[in-house]
Amino acid sequence: QVRLVESGGGSVQAGGSLRLSCEASGRTFSNYAVGWFRQAPGKEREFVSAIRRRGETYYEDSVKGRFTITRDNAKNTVCLQMNSLKPEDTAVYYCALNLGLFGSSRDPTDFGSWGQGTQVTVSS
Repeated sequence: QVRLVESGGGSVQAGGSLRLSCEASGRTFSNYAVGWFRQAPGKEREFVSAIRRRGETYYEDSVKGRFTITRDNAKNTVCLQMNSLKPEDTAVYYCALNLGLFGSSRDPTDFGSWGQGTQVTVSS
């Protein structure tokens, strides 16, 4: 079983940057697409970005051009570089493995092995 641990969250002012990391334990990490999701207080968990095994990437519309997802299978790590942060980006950010049939899925119910989350707070 793969275990995921997120890190890199923090508090920044609007316009600032953060780099989130998702480190996996387990030998089969490279076999999975990996997604980032976020959940703000009182809201449902929402898709942010995902990267497939061979590097194809997907982004939610509101983060396109600001966020970049990358993976290093040799280091069992997926990173999310977040630039030009906005107050509406404030949430707990989670990474997870795509365990579903479609590598391009954005549905959180297709994902598993969720990490514990890392808080991102953007002040105006």
